[in-house]
Amino acid sequence: MTTGWISTFGARVADRLDEVRIRLARPNALISLSLLGLLTGVLAAGVIVLFRLAAEGVPGLILPGHSAENFEALGVEVRFVLPVVAALLLAAMFRWLSRGIHVLGVAHVLERMDRHQGRISSRAFSLQFFGAVLAIVGGHSVGREGPHVFLGAAAGSLLAKRLMLPNNVVRTLVGCGTAAGIAASFNTPLAGVIFALEVVMMEYSVSSFIPVILSAVSATAVANAVFGNHPAFNLPSVHIGSLWDLVPVVALGVVAGAVSAAFIQSVQTVAARSARIAIEWRLLAAGLLMGVVGIFLPEVMGIGYDSVDTALHGGFTLSLLVLLLVGKVLATSACIGLGVPGGSIGPAIFIGAMLGALFAGLAEFLPLTPVNQVGLFALLGMGAMMSGTLQAPLAALVAMLELTDNPEIILPGMLVVVISGLTSSEVFGKESMFVTMLRSSGLRVGNDPLSQALRSIGVASVMDRRLVQVGRKTPRARAMELLQSGPKYLLIGAEGETQVLMPSAYLASFLTAEESADNKESIDLMSFPAQRWNVAAIGLQANLQEASELLARHAIEALVVKRHTAAGIQRVYGVLTPEMVESAYRR
Repeated sequence: MTTGWISTFGARVADRLDEVRIRLARPNALISLSLLGLLTGVLAAGVIVLFRLAAEGVPGLILPGHSAENFEALGVEVRFVLPVVAALLLAAMFRWLSRGIHVLGVAHVLERMDRHQGRISSRAFSLQFFGAVLAIVGGHSVGREGPHVFLGAAAGSLLAKRLMLPNNVVRTLVGCGTAAGIAASFNTPLAGVIFALEVVMMEYSVSSFIPVILSAVSATAVANAVFGNHPAFNLPSVHIGSLWDLVPVVALGVVAGAVSAAFIQSVQTVAARSARIAIEWRLLAAGLLMGVVGIFLPEVMGIGYDSVDTALHGGFTLSLLVLLLVGKVLATSACIGLGVPGGSIGPAIFIGAMLGALFAGLAEFLPLTPVNQVGLFALLGMGAMMSGTLQAPLAALVAMLELTDNPEIILPGMLVVVISGLTSSEVFGKESMFVTMLRSSGLRVGNDPLSQALRSIGVASVMDRRLVQVGRKTPRARAMELLQSGPKYLLIGAEGETQVLMPSAYLASFLTAEESADNKESIDLMSFPAQRWNVAAIGLQANLQEASELLARHAIEALVVKRHTAAGIQRVYGVLTPEMVESAYRR
């Protein structure tokens, strides 16, 4: 008795969850998506907090002065050995655990969004988490923001997988996790939202915008509760005196665009020339190269935000700024190009700060340049490098605004990010660093408007649920009983057999024409003239892009929407035809 009640209750809960999943398949399920966005933000922030505690807490314990980035205070031998030891551990981890997963970070997120509906594996999550921690602790020239984006996106994807949510929702939760990653990293929630929409989701719509905003807000709140509400950098006051001050800003945009293109080309060259070398040997080479660089330029080791703060306040000489700029480009190109699992956003910020400070120092010799504006130019350089390297001008502009909390940065910021992005893409023909890394791995991404629209709609919201599954031979009385329930389609054939789909109207016409027949007589549903369609199965979680590709690939007339339940039973939910897909797209 008790077992029967539990079974009935479980079946009702399963049915209720299925209805929720079907509702979420619609592109306008805003309330449910908003709640999931909040949950994703909290979950992603929790992961990122753990990552930061490991990546920043461990160096804080072992480096002199308990500073997470004080590699400069280490002895020469230690600065060489530390990256090599980290590379050995990374090589062992990727050699035995990666199983073909070599590209991580934002590039991996883009590839999963384009080819796998945003599904990210727990194995990739673990490789990114522990691999990036090892790389940063070991002083490799990589950033934390790329891993933050990946870990946040993976948190959203794995949450959707756990709840068996439709694939159109998976994509939204990946965007939510991306925004959470940037927001929790810089304490810049709006920049996180823009980055998620501009770079990862590549769309702006209400159904994606609202959940992503809520995710960024909740992630920022969690990160602030742990680390405090402090800006990522200690910025000096910045201001623009007159329109003449914009002249050097234009020049900085052009130079930053050229440096961005050089940075991307450097990473591309290293990745292309080392593509055929096994990942473990590439990682060991990166460790050796980083060890050599660390001997001479320890400031470029690790994330390097302590050096960024120094540059913002004019603490470096011009000659050292040149060395740090070139050294960071070369060190990061070696690390990223050879496969070290870190990010390129942080290094782009470092390079931009050095470039801007260097530009300010040189521009002081020009008559039209304002005096003591190192902080302004360093900040603009950071935004310009983000725009030119990542091809994300709006995210770079918003990040500068949130970091300074000063509206005066908007005008020069808009100018410098646009000029830098155009210089890198149009003058030098460079795509974003993320796309470059994918192309170096032999992968391609695309986002045409049709695919974008179809990805946002789940098959469950479009399918016709007026379907009855029936055996090929059915008693006349049973057939008449089935028709009374009002089905539009009959799925003929048992599970495991070749199944076809037939509109129920043909069976109704046949029964009417044969009214005098014995009700106990069995009817062969394949024996009388009727329109019958070959079908293929598609999962309840699929979206319309997957359905459209499946229809074209198998040249079939319809799809049957199915799902395997927890008990291993295959449940049939509805029918999807090409006309339904086209109608949903037109709407």
